[in-house]
Amino acid sequence: MGEVCDNQDNSINWSELWDKESEPSGSQIKEFIDTCLWDDLGNYLQQEYNVKPKLSYSGCSMDKGNWKGWNVKYKKSSKALCTLYPKRGYFLALLPIGLREMGEAEILISTCTEYTQNLFAQTVSGRNGKSLAFEVKSEDVLLDMKKLIAIRVASR
Repeated sequence: MGEVCDNQDNSINWSELWDKESEPSGSQIKEFIDTCLWDDLGNYLQQEYNVKPKLSYSGCSMDKGNWKGWNVKYKKSSKALCTLYPKRGYFLALLPIGLREMGEAEILISTCTEYTQNLFAQTVSGRNGKSLAFEVKSEDVLLDMKKLIAIRVASR
């Protein structure tokens, strides 16, 4: 199993540090998350797909309906690749799998970690596919995400 980069306790709430009027810098986000996996994913997305992170403030339904705050979106053209939600010591990553990608994703899932297999099986399909909510705490899970993102980009 790959390295786990979970260095902090989760007692500090992101939305309490950065309200709607206080946009955090990239370095402040990195410092708060404090995991080697954050840079790994950001560098990969920028180098492999030439996409830049875009900060956005939302009050969406992630994180058991309690998410409110700044997130980081990566898009290729108009297609969302993933949206990242800062947590102390790790981050949540919402990765959409559209209907076009579903067949290939179902085949790929059998090669992924047990965590990703369970996440995929337990995520309910909607009219547009599935939105997988990864807790990114290990290199193995990050690798699974990269494989699924590659499917998403290829289906454009």
